Amino acid sequence: MIKILCIGNSFGSDCTRYLHGVARADGKDIKVVNLYIGGCSLYRHYRNMLSDAPEYNFEINGFRTDLMVSLKQALLMDEWTYVFTQQCSPDSGEPETYEPYATELAAFIRKCNPGCRFWVHQTWTFETDAPRFKLTSFAEPYSHFEAIKKNYLAMAERTGACGIIPDGEAMFTLWKNREEYGIEKVHRDGFHADLGIGRYLLALTVWGTLSGRDVRNNTFADFDVDVDPEKAEICRRVAADVIAKYSETNRRLAENAK
Repeated sequence: MIKILCIGNSFGSDCTRYLHGVARADGKDIKVVNLYIGGCSLYRHYRNMLSDAPEYNFEINGFRTDLMVSLKQALLMDEWTYVFTQQCSPDSGEPETYEPYATELAAFIRKCNPGCRFWVHQTWTFETDAPRFKLTSFAEPYSHFEAIKKNYLAMAERTGACGIIPDGEAMFTLWKNREEYGIEKVHRDGFHADLGIGRYLLALTVWGTLSGRDVRNNTFADFDVDVDPEKAEICRRVAADVIAKYSETNRRLAENAK
């Protein structure tokens, strides 16, 4: 069984909500856990690593539980196939917020679970008028996302990650082409993913990147909200294109992975 652990926040919840179902629709039985703290930054993950406090809400296969765990507990509770983490969204464009926390976290993850493959989860930018932009040093999504891409690539290289899960690229592609695709909303509140196509796009991108499977024919349809089949098809196409776009970068990172 493939076992996936996201050391995340609300964006981790977004990308893992449908991940179990997407994999099952592809004929694979997997276990998916997201460690949830709203707005959790790499700095806070690092502090939680040091304190070993049970600060994380344990989300399994896309559903919240009442279980609270520490980072170490979660890492030791299973032999994870893949472990990935991310910066919190307001800090993702700020390069000085990543270190030394990302490098220390990656080393701790490998120490606790030496057989896992460590990946970097690329987060996404916001809509132009989202209030969250006030928490960044950027005025609009295009420059913000360019900084995000640069920072996550640097994080992957410094930590010796196996690759980048390009969810940020997938969300940005869908958002900037939303009029062409006839899509009204990609974000549900200006920054979190839409509960239907947004979360589906994220899960497809995670699954296709980690598994190497072609997501264009994925049949998952058990959404929390109504999703137009044509819009779901667009998500599959965008996810497949973005995964292909990052294939060379991820091949190079895999060759240099620790």
